[in-house]
Amino acid sequence: MNNSIFVKPAKCLKGEITLPGDKSISHRALILSSIAYGKSVIKGLQKGKDCLSTLNSLKLMGVEIEEREDEVIIWGKGHCGLKEPVDVLNCGNSGTTIRLLSGLIAGQNFYSVLSGDKYLRERPMKRVTEPLRRMGSSIFGREKGQFPPLTIVGKKLKGIDYFSPIPSAQIKSCLLLAGLNSEGKTIIREPYLSRDHTERMLKFLGAKIKVNHLTVSLKGRSQFSARDIIIPGDISAASFFIGGATILKDSKIKVLNVGLNPTRRGFIDTLTKMGADIRIINLKRVCEEEVGDLEVRGENELKGITIKGAMIPRLIDEIPILAVVSCFAQGETIIKDAQELRVKETDRIKAIVKELRKMGANIEEKDDGMIIEGGKGLKGGECRSYGDHRMAMTLAVAGLASEEGVKISDTECIATSFPNFWEILNYVADY
Repeated sequence: MNNSIFVKPAKCLKGEITLPGDKSISHRALILSSIAYGKSVIKGLQKGKDCLSTLNSLKLMGVEIEEREDEVIIWGKGHCGLKEPVDVLNCGNSGTTIRLLSGLIAGQNFYSVLSGDKYLRERPMKRVTEPLRRMGSSIFGREKGQFPPLTIVGKKLKGIDYFSPIPSAQIKSCLLLAGLNSEGKTIIREPYLSRDHTERMLKFLGAKIKVNHLTVSLKGRSQFSARDIIIPGDISAASFFIGGATILKDSKIKVLNVGLNPTRRGFIDTLTKMGADIRIINLKRVCEEEVGDLEVRGENELKGITIKGAMIPRLIDEIPILAVVSCFAQGETIIKDAQELRVKETDRIKAIVKELRKMGANIEEKDDGMIIEGGKGLKGGECRSYGDHRMAMTLAVAGLASEEGVKISDTECIATSFPNFWEILNYVADY
């Protein structure tokens, strides 16, 4: 493994921080601005490798994008103005890129191939290829559309009424993007509410979309004009510092201008139920998204709880760092209904259980989650990230809170979502 880093124990976390723009919103801002009519200025765009995969793919399809230091300018091509790419669309490590672009491209009048790195080529795609085919898409992939590379021959699409068995914003967004270029109405229903950034941005841009809790409907051939978009800080990126501050005594951090969308606030709600001292202040609405500041103190003793059902989609990306926090909570923490973690950048259930056990955690793997007996903290040791950015950052926080520190191998993957993670971590950590 390359790029090993040793993270030594810290006394506490202190300071004010501003985080990179929200990754989920950044992907959507790039895509929707590219098919809007007119010029958009996007401020706060996250510039990790995942979002750059989306940006570069759009450029290959003829979208004019100007990158500046603090903003990105996009000249939208309209809903059917994209051009056939002359090369394979390289989605890198980004599941969001390949799944959302599949929906975007399915109704365009050209041929395209989407692929990515070795990790992406093992991630499941049938969840989007199957409903896209029901809409009339001509889409192919390895093992009958189960894995990338994906080949798409653009065709005229028709809207469908689809129940998604998985509460997934990527599936929902993929089908909404396909629905924008379809005849008739596209309706998507889900068992639990997944993150709703696509719906909010479509509403902000003026698309003909209706949301009724677990059901979203979109009128086909829905055109909309470009608008400037301001992207808040990423709540998933914030979770590592929030989690660290709740388990390191005497911590006091303030996270400024962070996205507080209710479908993304599950980690904060869960930590509050566990007894953490977290306060939301200066809440406002920006481009249809809730945005505010967070104050976090490491003064309270935490207790274990059960997390399951509708809460899981609201914190699916934060479960690894939640597992670390749970090692320091009194009693038992049970995480259920999280089998979706097994098909992320790595099998995050298996990975987090294995790595935290190396550090002395009393943690048991279950098919759909884990059981953690807390109260003893973590000792330290040598761990690996499995090429997964969230695993690497989770282990870094575990190192800060451990007795002996942690050596983490393969940390280069952090750049996919949070290029200045180490800079901010060292700024707030009091060693």
